[in-house]
Amino acid sequence: MKKSLFILLSLILIKPSFSQELKETSITSKIHEVTLFLSGAQVFETASGQISSGESVILIKGLSPYLDEKSIQVKGQGNFTIQSVNKRLDFLSEKEVGEKIKALEAQIEEIEKSQTLSQNRLQVLTNKAGLLAANKDLGGNQTGPTMTELRTALDFFDAELTKITNEELQVKSKIQAGERELEKLRNQINAMQESENKSTSEIRIRVKASAAGAASFQINYLVANAGWYPKYDIRVKNITQPLQLNYKAEVYQNTGVDWKNVKLRFSNANPNQSGQAPNLEKWELNYARFTTVNRFSVPQTPGQVSGVVLDEQGEPIPGATVLVKGTTIGTSTDLEGRYSIVLPQNAKSLVFSFIGYRAEERTLNGQSSLNVSLLNDTSSLSEVVVTGYGTVSKKEMASMKVRGASNPMAAPLETSFVENQTTVEIEVAEPYSIKTNGEKTLVELKAYEIPATYRYTAIPKLDKDAFLIAELTDWNQYSLLEGESNLYFEEGFVGRSILNAADLQDTLQVSMGRDRSIVMQREKVDQYSKKRTIGANITENRGYEITLKNNKSQAVTLVLKDQIPVSVNSSITVTAGELSGGNLDTQTGIVTWEITLPPGAQQKLALQYEVKYPKSERIILD
Repeated sequence: MKKSLFILLSLILIKPSFSQELKETSITSKIHEVTLFLSGAQVFETASGQISSGESVILIKGLSPYLDEKSIQVKGQGNFTIQSVNKRLDFLSEKEVGEKIKALEAQIEEIEKSQTLSQNRLQVLTNKAGLLAANKDLGGNQTGPTMTELRTALDFFDAELTKITNEELQVKSKIQAGERELEKLRNQINAMQESENKSTSEIRIRVKASAAGAASFQINYLVANAGWYPKYDIRVKNITQPLQLNYKAEVYQNTGVDWKNVKLRFSNANPNQSGQAPNLEKWELNYARFTTVNRFSVPQTPGQVSGVVLDEQGEPIPGATVLVKGTTIGTSTDLEGRYSIVLPQNAKSLVFSFIGYRAEERTLNGQSSLNVSLLNDTSSLSEVVVTGYGTVSKKEMASMKVRGASNPMAAPLETSFVENQTTVEIEVAEPYSIKTNGEKTLVELKAYEIPATYRYTAIPKLDKDAFLIAELTDWNQYSLLEGESNLYFEEGFVGRSILNAADLQDTLQVSMGRDRSIVMQREKVDQYSKKRTIGANITENRGYEITLKNNKSQAVTLVLKDQIPVSVNSSITVTAGELSGGNLDTQTGIVTWEITLPPGAQQKLALQYEVKYPKSERIILD
């Protein structure tokens, strides 16, 4: 009896503690700053509101579903203590998104009904015009119409056909307007359905206060599905003036939350990349027969690759990222899933990724077109609950501000570069808005006017065009990253290239593309191209004539290269002949000329060599 009474009293005392739930209060937050990394972004938000006395939970709702729970930092101001911080997905927002999509689908259904009625009316008008034309004969076979009857009939046909034609034009115009509206609504639905995850995130902050009062919070966290790529516009008016370089950021963001009037910061850091220093393992050297060497020919890297990124159903994925592995060169797909990217010379593979799909790495293998289908990765969209942090008082992370202008003709933005211990960040002064719609946004970062030395380079054996090279000294002061560049020379667009800011040389060489005002021709001279047998050996001679002409109005400096073969067999000897003053590198066989051509001048160069080898063998010289 006593034991039963004790259990009953215990349950009565314990029950209130289980039934008591913490009060939840939702407060509104606002994104005020975003630091964009090469992959990912750090979002800074502020929130304020009233908290009650005792323990309660503050909810920050409507956040990106791609929020990284491990990165959440919360700092509070007020008379309270932060006990824990949790993140969870808010699946109630799925209903809101679904209702918005249903509303758009209802609009589409109404427009489609109207389109059907318009098409039907158009068919009726066509039939009516046909009927009118079929009955245009007046009178019978024996007697014709009088002038009055003819005039009346003509007026009738004219009026009726005019009405039919005018109505047809109105109906067709209405159909076209309906098609445009349908396209807009379908694009909007596609943008809202970029990911199968329709939920948003919420941060739950558990606080304890001795009394009710005001509270403010500073929150920052990492979010995926956003980032930036460095891009450049490089302009040269003529080779007597400085090079103009416009540094830009190509921003993509599909976080599910619009950024409205926020301070954008751009960092060259990548928080997703491991920060662990590598270890050098022991190098065990053994006989060749115990060593496996995988030798294979590597196809030449194409200058540019384009394609489309699709999902498993063959639908395009807008906003998917395409990155040249091991570089900062990348882009994102447009609304049709298409991309185009210029490749550096050492490019081996591309990495395709999008939140909710498995990343794919594809080897280039000399391809200029590469289409990819990404597979769903449902694990990345699963609900995750973040472990509590306890009482939080975090350091504010060092950051950088960057702003941009959507109109390239607008006044330049005020920007500053901040060099931290391991990263460089760019800060722009004015707020910027970027919607979460998968579209690429170009943000102007900085405009430079850089002194440059210009020269031309050419290899007529491979290409008959001369390429303009701008050489920049002290280029490290500009904090540039490797990226694609649009080239403009003499007020015209001449192509795209790569600004190789990863180069270790003191002088940065920027290829400005082809200049067809310098004409070149390389011809084999039969007089010097002979083959004869002397004893046990064969001697072959080759001679080439290279003709250069400068059609520009100013003098140009041209570095021209050609080559003679280099023997790797002791029974084969190669002897250089006339080289017109060219500098021969005996190790590589490359002959280099540095020539200054006055305006309108023409010059000829000779390249001759002799090869001797056993007559029992065969070699290939042409």
